Amino acid sequence: MELGARRVVRKRDISLHSWSKTGTKVRDAFMSIVETANKLGVNAMEYIADRISQKHDMPHLADLVRQAYA
Repeated sequence: MELGARRVVRKRDISLHSWSKTGTKVRDAFMSIVETANKLGVNAMEYIADRISQKHDMPHLADLVRQAYA
């Protein structure tokens, strides 16, 4: 959890913050997906591509979290 937060802060410092509230929300959502996927051993880019293409070949991250921590 703390490592993920540090990554967000470091990214924000490097990119000089986001330009809008929407940009901040999008960045936070993307970072959350990436961090969760990494912790579950899922390729984040493949997961995002699966969702954008609407193929849904991969299980939802929420289902994987339930399985991993049940």
